Amino acid sequence: MSIRITKPFIDLNEENLQQVNGNLGIYQLADDQDRVLKTGYAGGKSLFGLQGELRDALQQQTAARFRTEITSAYLTRYQELLMLHQADFGELPPLNDPADVNNLGRLSPA
Repeated sequence: MSIRITKPFIDLNEENLQQVNGNLGIYQLADDQDRVLKTGYAGGKSLFGLQGELRDALQQQTAARFRTEITSAYLTRYQELLMLHQADFGELPPLNDPADVNNLGRLSPA
């Protein structure tokens, strides 16, 4: 089982957001070339779950595309994806807070 998200990115627009529920989970925002700009999560304090987090991104126009993964282990999965991005590119996604790296472990993906 791969730790990478294999779901394709879809356009971040109102029509596609209607298909996203208020579940807990993680999301990735990307530019129009599918380069990850941010990895985030919708947790217990997120208003309207994944849909609310993505709606905020749509209003701020920070990304062109998104993908989600529904999981109750959203914090663990969030950290795992940040570690994976750091292992692949040597840094966090550009829109993630640089302070997030302080609490991350190291990951050596195969």
